[in-house]
Order: sequence, then C-alpha cells, then structure tokens
Amino acid sequence: MTSQGHWGEPMSNTLQADTSKIDDIVIVGGGLAGLFCALKLSPRPVTVISAAPLGQGASTAWAQGGIAAAVAEGDSAESHAADTIAVGGGIVDETVALGLAREAGARIHDLLQYGVPFDRDLEGKLAVGREAAHSARRIVHVQGDRAGHAIIAALIETVRKTPSIRVIEGYTAEALLTQDNAVSGLQLRKADDATAKPVTIAARSVVLATGGIGHLYAVTTNPIEASGTGLAIAARAGAVIADPEFVQFHPTAIMIGRDPAPLATEALRGEGATLVNSDGERFMPALHPMAELAPRDIVARGVFAEIAAGRGAFLDATKALGAKFAEEFPTVYASCIAGGVDPARQPIPIAPAAHYHMGGIAVDKHGRSSIEGLWAGGEVSSTGAHGANRLASNSLLEAVVYAARIAEDIGGRTFEGTQPLKEFETPRNCAMPPLVESNLRAMMSANVGVIRNGENLAEAVRTFAALEKNTGNIALRNMATTALIVAASAWARRESRGAHYRSDYPIEKPALAKRTMTTLAAARDIASRLADEAAAAALLLSA
Repeated sequence: MTSQGHWGEPMSNTLQADTSKIDDIVIVGGGLAGLFCALKLSPRPVTVISAAPLGQGASTAWAQGGIAAAVAEGDSAESHAADTIAVGGGIVDETVALGLAREAGARIHDLLQYGVPFDRDLEGKLAVGREAAHSARRIVHVQGDRAGHAIIAALIETVRKTPSIRVIEGYTAEALLTQDNAVSGLQLRKADDATAKPVTIAARSVVLATGGIGHLYAVTTNPIEASGTGLAIAARAGAVIADPEFVQFHPTAIMIGRDPAPLATEALRGEGATLVNSDGERFMPALHPMAELAPRDIVARGVFAEIAAGRGAFLDATKALGAKFAEEFPTVYASCIAGGVDPARQPIPIAPAAHYHMGGIAVDKHGRSSIEGLWAGGEVSSTGAHGANRLASNSLLEAVVYAARIAEDIGGRTFEGTQPLKEFETPRNCAMPPLVESNLRAMMSANVGVIRNGENLAEAVRTFAALEKNTGNIALRNMATTALIVAASAWARRESRGAHYRSDYPIEKPALAKRTMTTLAAARDIASRLADEAAAAALLLSA
C-alpha cells in the first residue's frame, strides 16, 4: 500500500521518524470531519493520518439518515435550531445551534461540489425526509439510507485527486506531544502491530477528527476504531473535556449477533414503522406524545425497559413499507437478510446501542481546544450544539460546519520558526489482552449505559482508574482513560438529563442545567476519593 504525498509525489506508507521536519498541519482521522477539513485547507499542504484505509474506520460511512439542513420551502434555520435546543436537555448552546443551522445550506452546496449525489425530487430540488424530533422534513439523503456511504465515497475520491493532501493510512495516534501547553507533535504506531516501534512526528497544528467512543461499549453501532482514542490523548495532554457523561444510545440497533451491530435508521420510524414487543403491542404511545418519533433518549429507555421486562423489542415496518422496504432502505434490508430476518414480512429484533457521544474535547466556535495548536472536529469534539441529547442527523452537519471553520481558522495563520521535539521516554507496549478489553466494554454497557446508578458508576470509576494506571498496553490505557472520564462525570452528575439517566436521581434538576467542563486530573481525583471510601467501608466491615 502506498500513500499520496505532498503535491502528488508518491510515498511509502511506512513512516520514519524525522523530528527535523515540521508538518504545518496534521489531521488525525479519515472520516467526514477530517477529509472535509483537508479539502477546505487546499491548496495548503496537509497530512491526514488514518488508522484504517480512508472511510473504512469512520462512523460517517455508516450514517444512514443523512444531513439535517433547512433547505426546503417553508423551513428555516431558526426552526431547525429550535428543534435542536428542544431535545438538548436544557444545556444546548443556543448561539452555536443557530450558527450551525444557518451554515447548513452552504455546506450542503460544498458537498454537492465535491460530488455527493443527494436525492432530488421530480422538480430537481433536494429531496428531504423527516426524522425524530424534527418539526419539518429537512433530512437531505442519498438513496434513502446511503447518505454516509455516498458522502464519504465522494470525499475520498476528491481527496485522492488533491495534490496538497498527503494521506498516511494504517497508523494510530497514541499520544499527543505538547510543550508549554502547545502542540509540538504526535506519537504514532502501526495500527495492526502493538509491538511495532512508535514513530514521532513534529507538527505545529493538529486537528483531531478521530470519531467517538462507541466501541467502549459491548453493544454499539460504531466501528472498532471509535474507541475514544482522540479524546484520551487530548485529555492526557491536559485538554479540557466537555459533557463526557452524555452518551446517546440509538434505540434500534439490529440484534443479529454482529459486532458492531447494524443500524435500523430512524428514518424508518419517520416513514411509519412502529416499535412493538413480542406480543405485537406498541409501547411508545404510552411513554411520549410523539410515540416512535420521541427524542432518542426516551425511545432508548422504552426499548430497554421492554427487553429488561422479558418482552423483547422489535421494529415493525411490515405495514408501513412491506414490499417497498428493499428499494427504499437497501442497507437495512441487506443487514436484516444477512441475519436471517426478512423486514418486509417480519418485525426486526432491536436493542439500544452506544451510537453517538455528545461529549468530547471542549472547543470554541472556531474548533479550538484549550491546548494551543490543537483543534478538534466531528464526534471527538464537544461544541455545545447537542447538549445532553443530539437531534437526529445533526452530527454530519456539525462535522462539516466545524471542519470548514477549523480550516478557515488555520488557513489564516502563519507559523514562524521551528521547535524541535523534546526527547521523551516511550513507554513499553504489549499486546492488548482480549479478555480485559471485553470486560471493559461489558462494564461500560452494564454500569455506564442506558440506565445508571451511583453504586455501579462508582465501581466503574474505580475499575477504569486502576486499569488506566496499571495496563502495559497503550491502546487499552487510552480506552480506560476515556472510560474513566465518562464514568466519573456520570457519577458526578446527580440528576437525569437527556441521554444521561440515573435511576437513583431520576429527576432533572434546574440548578444543574449547565454543561460539564472537566479534565483527566479531575476524573482521577474522583476515582481516588471513591477508592478511599471503598477501602474505609471494607475496613469497617472487617472490624
């Protein structure tokens, strides 16, 4: 495998450490945010680092619904922002939400220019669909449920043809290097070889676009690369992390024994599919006036409750779509058929699955983090647009809007002088123990999942803190770092809000209607206090 070099020269995909050469801009992540940012920076030279071949390790390619954008007649950015704010649990940054909605049209135009074949109606206008908690039809899509695949394919093709973009595939960023709270470089390692010698590259500007944290959970719709690495390396470098406790669980992951679980898009419910239990009874009308189109956190808990009660949960599209299913939702249809379910004639078995992280690296309106020279875009960031519960199809919109803002912010800067990387000791790495990783994911699902409580969260915090401190595998340490931050923040928020639901604090508290801003040091302090309390309790019991 080879990669494209600056200004088109071919280069080997094997990196060699060269601390005398400073890259102006390094983007970590080959999904929508990373590739869109690289294209927007053109013709300025940029290096894109991707753990998997472009598009293969990105959640973007799996996004089925599309992009929310108020482009239809009668719709408005103000209405879109109002819907975003309404489902965000009272902590959406309203200025950010409105800015996002107002920039949607321009970013859709950019994607069209890059070759994305959005669906059109008979008059040639962009076709729009409706999804949960939207007050209007405003989801721009491709072939029903193939938006993510089509978008990432078009961007990859454009990136490959852009000579200013150097792409390095097959390397994972496992540490962010800083000096005096400013970015100085990255430590990389071959993605498929834990014992390979790490490579250190110097960089003046780093954009993290590494995706979310879904793979920290046992049941997820995210690719394996979405294991919280970007958040972890930023946190370990001292970056402020925002809203990490807010994890959105998609209510309708298809349960056919696959990891990651295929997704039954929300657009199915927008077209009339219903949620039923094993007796064929709809259960959502009793839980929310919008029934199946209620906000995702409410639907996820409804599905979870049916499964916990032993009644099971299913998505029934037999009446709403029937024979039209394969044509209108080919991706979902193919997944179901591969798992032995014919969705045109049978209800689809479902369960909630970790889907999207509203939290992430805290960034401002330009995508800047608290570390000089570090930007973050896409799911690894937290802009304040989603609050405690993301509105459907706002994620791809946020990714392109902030990718463009980051490119504009970096593009207007000049870099003077160079600063060589300081020598540092690279920790010894060992292979990741599969059982330990499996146990971490199981604990995240059981203790930091759809329904949480203080006792289980405290157990998770202590476990993840010990793992983060003691593991010899850097990838596992980064997973434990992110898991610790999520669990500690969930323990600290003693209320239920949006996607964060605690059975011991089931009521939303107005006094806590504010965003979380935290650090790895703060999460470790919580872990230390909880460990001391557990030790003291054990001592009392033994006395």
